[in-house]
Amino acid sequence: MGPDGKKMMNVIVLGVAFMFIFTAFQTCGNIEQTVIKSFNSTTFHASGYTSMAVIYGVFSASNLLAPSVVAVVGAQLSMFFSGLLYSAYIAVFVYPYTWSFYTASVLVGLGAAVLWTAQGNVLALNSDPRTIGRNSGVFWALLQFSLLFGNLFIFFAWRGHEHITDKDRQTVFISLTVISLVGCFLFFLIRKPDNEAEAEAAPGDQSEAPLLPPSDSGESVLGSPLSNVCSQALDAFVRACKMFVTKEMLLLSLSIAYTGVELTFYSGVYGTCIGAMTDLGPDAKSLMGLSGICVGLGEILGGGTFGALNKGGGRLGRNPVVLLGLLAHYVAFYLIFINIADDAPLAPEEGTQLVAFIRPSVGVALLCSFLLGLGDSCFNTQLLSIIGFTFRDNSAPAFAVFKFIQSILAALAFFYSNFLLLHWQLLIMVVLGFAGSLTFFVAEWRAQAEAVEGSHYNTI
Repeated sequence: MGPDGKKMMNVIVLGVAFMFIFTAFQTCGNIEQTVIKSFNSTTFHASGYTSMAVIYGVFSASNLLAPSVVAVVGAQLSMFFSGLLYSAYIAVFVYPYTWSFYTASVLVGLGAAVLWTAQGNVLALNSDPRTIGRNSGVFWALLQFSLLFGNLFIFFAWRGHEHITDKDRQTVFISLTVISLVGCFLFFLIRKPDNEAEAEAAPGDQSEAPLLPPSDSGESVLGSPLSNVCSQALDAFVRACKMFVTKEMLLLSLSIAYTGVELTFYSGVYGTCIGAMTDLGPDAKSLMGLSGICVGLGEILGGGTFGALNKGGGRLGRNPVVLLGLLAHYVAFYLIFINIADDAPLAPEEGTQLVAFIRPSVGVALLCSFLLGLGDSCFNTQLLSIIGFTFRDNSAPAFAVFKFIQSILAALAFFYSNFLLLHWQLLIMVVLGFAGSLTFFVAEWRAQAEAVEGSHYNTI
């Protein structure tokens, strides 16, 4: 297999490993608020929305430090140990306690920052300006298969169940924990790109080192003097802080912020809304799983199609894809507005008796799920592409800043989901999506102008 083939294989393995981990975690996030409402316990008092707010809040605060961790530990081990924290969070639901639930929320927030920073690092190291768009799309499509399998399990396991029993909960979350652990161990199958391995291998040594390079230069700091390790960590932190205030990152910040808010909505709020709509019938709770599957189908279609068509911002360009994503979301928001009751995000376990503007329709609800996934993939694949293209020489801090902005908005959105009615949440996304798209268009025009001149506009 040639160098390009090995890099492509690394991207595929990376995507499959994330698919396993997030099959477990995204399914957990989709159902946890409904599961928590079903608890018959006097010792457990917690909110799924609050837990997610804690996760994304810690995630956000940790992102500027995550490049330092990746620089010291290495991308591969960083992803493995971070994945174990995701598994621990899911396992808490088998025998839940308030203290362990919120402790695990803090830990998975820390792990998420390191996991996604290392992922961006690996993706950039296995790509070039010609392949970054394709590889971003392939990774995104594989990742979003995670929305299919776990939610399909939920659909069949909970079909016809109006109440979630302890046995139902334990069966689901033990299975999800095992799936997450499989993903953690798949990270060890990722190999160094040939150019990095050759630089470190002795003459005549044909073996492939399994440890990924922890920094963009590919230089491992494990075994280096402590002063060098500290210097690398400090340098990664300083570069992340400087990158945060570059013109390019400031232009992209609103579109990144929008992805954080709509991530909250499709991954935690909308499924809860569907499960709360009693007029959707006795299978409303199992429809949460079917909704997650439809989101995943939209994500996969968007990631695979636009990643393939938009190699490095090719002929199609990034702006038309982002515009398509915005239009898909606007159609979804309007249909949700007329189909789902305003109090659905806050309804108790028995659901809501209110009706929106039309009689609730399962078909409309699932179409909205698909459009939410399609629009999300449009935004995220293009953001991954433009950031990887623009900041390739500083990929780890660039992706750390990306996740910092995204996660702080996701934390804010999960927090206000505890008390804000559905229509207000939709209005926030409409306004922020419009503003974020406009600033993305400007950032893309700048990127294309710089590409024509034959240079990247990396200012760090």
